[in-house]
Amino acid sequence: MKTTSTPYPAFSARLLSLTLSIAIGFSTVAAPAYADDNRASAATVDTSAPIAALSKLSSLDNVKPLKVNVPNIQHFKTKSGVPVSFVRAETLPIVDIDLRFNAGSARDSDIRTDGFGIANMTATMLTQGTKNLDEDDFTRAVETLGINLDSSVYKDMFIVSLRSLSDDEHLLPAVDLMTQLLTEPKFETQILERNKARLVVGLQQQKQDPGSLASLAFNKALYGTHPYAHPTSGTLETVPSIQKKDLIDFQKRYLVAANASLAVTGNLTRKQAEKLAEDLTIGLPIGKAAAVLPEPKPLTKAQHIHIPFSSTQTTVLMGQLGNKRATDPKSQQQQTNFAVGNDVLAGGSFNARLMTEIRQNLGYTYGISGSMSPMLARGPYQISFSTRNDKARAAIDASVEVINTTLNKGITAAEMTLTTDNLKNSFPMSFASNAGINGLLGMMNFYQLPDDYLTDYMSRIENVQLAAVNQTMRETLQPDKFLIVTVGQDNPWDTKKPAAKAKP
Repeated sequence: MKTTSTPYPAFSARLLSLTLSIAIGFSTVAAPAYADDNRASAATVDTSAPIAALSKLSSLDNVKPLKVNVPNIQHFKTKSGVPVSFVRAETLPIVDIDLRFNAGSARDSDIRTDGFGIANMTATMLTQGTKNLDEDDFTRAVETLGINLDSSVYKDMFIVSLRSLSDDEHLLPAVDLMTQLLTEPKFETQILERNKARLVVGLQQQKQDPGSLASLAFNKALYGTHPYAHPTSGTLETVPSIQKKDLIDFQKRYLVAANASLAVTGNLTRKQAEKLAEDLTIGLPIGKAAAVLPEPKPLTKAQHIHIPFSSTQTTVLMGQLGNKRATDPKSQQQQTNFAVGNDVLAGGSFNARLMTEIRQNLGYTYGISGSMSPMLARGPYQISFSTRNDKARAAIDASVEVINTTLNKGITAAEMTLTTDNLKNSFPMSFASNAGINGLLGMMNFYQLPDDYLTDYMSRIENVQLAAVNQTMRETLQPDKFLIVTVGQDNPWDTKKPAAKAKP
C-alpha cells in the first residue's frame, strides 16, 4: 500500500494529543486545537518524547460508573394468546417487528423422517409470493414501500421480521404483506424446483469449503441422532425430495399462534401496538405448541475426526456440548461467570490467552477464538482456527495446553476486571438502535426470559467473583473429552508422521 506523509506533522501530533485528552475526559493536556496554518513544523514537537496524555491514562480508574437506562418493556397478549413484548421508541419514525416460532430445523423430521431442509425452504418461500401476489408482484410491493420483510430459520427458531416507517401510509400495507405471507403463502411448485436446484449447487460448493466440512462433521458427531445434528439447509440427499406438501404441512403445524411470540419496538403508542399485534396474529391458526426438544447426550470420551482435503492449511474445530439457554437467576449468573472466563481464555481480542499464545507467541494461526451457543436444548461450545498442515498437531496440542493451564490455575483478577469493565461499558450499545432493542426483545420472548434478564445484567456483572468464574470454567469445560475435527491434507494423528514441535 502506498503511503504519503502529512504536510502538517505538528498539527497531527497536537490533534492526537487533543483526541487523547478528550478520550480521558478533558483531563490534563492543554494544547491548541490547530497549528498555525502552514507554518507548523516538525521542529516544534519532540517526537522522541512520550505523549503527555498517555501518562494520565490512570485517570480512567476514577471514571464514574455508567448509568444505563434499560428500555421500559411492556407486556400483553393477543386474543389468540400470543405473548407480546413492546418498547415504545419515539426518536425515529420506524417500527421493528420480530415474530418468532418454536419451529427451527430441529422440527424437520417431525414433518418427514428424511425431510431435512423443510423449515429452511419454508422460510425461503414465504417471501416468494402469496395467493394474491405472485413472486414479482410481492417483490415489487416490498420495494415500493421501502420496507425490510424477511424470514429466516435456525436450529431452534423460525423468524419473520419487518421494518417499516411508522406512518399509516407505509405501516398498514407492510403489515398486510406480512400477514399474507404468514397465512396465505403460495409455495409455487415452479419456484420450489428452482430453489431446490440452486440450493443443491450451494450444498455441492460446501464440499469445497473446509470450514463448512468441519462444521457439518462436528455437529453430526456431537449430536448423533439428536435433531440438532443435521444442517439447517438440508443435505444433498434430502433437499431434492422436498415437496410443496411438506412446506404446507410445516406451515400449518408450526407457524401457529400457540407456537409464536412477538416483539415490537418503535414509534407507536400502546394502543397502536396492541392493534398491530392483533392484525398480525388474528389470521394465524391457534394450533398447539411444539414439543420440548430432547436433551442431547454428551460425549463420554475424546474423539478425533479427520477429513482429507487438498489444501496448504488445516481447519480445526474442537469443543463439546455446552449449555442450554438459562432462564433462572442462578443459571444466568453461572452463564455470566462462564462468559467472563471464556472471554479471557478464547475471546476474539488480542488479550485472550489462546490468541496470545497460539497466534502471537507461537505463530501458528492468524486468529483463534471460541464461544458458547446456548439454545432451547444444549448448544455447542466450539473453538476454531486454521493453521499450516505441518503445524496442525502442534497447534492443537498447544491450544489444549492453554485450556488446561487456564482451568488448573484459573484466570487472574486483572484479566477478570478488564473483561467485566468491557462488558459493562459495551452493554449500552445493545440499545443503540430500534433493531438492537427489538432483537433483544425477540430473543427474551422466545426463550421466555423475565425482564430482569435485561435489567439485572449490570448486577450480574458486578456479582462476578474470581473464584466463581474459575470454578464455573472447570465445571463446564472438559478438554480431555473434546471432539476435535480437522480438515486438511494430512491427518494430525497419523503416527507415521511426527507432530511438528512448538516454538520455544
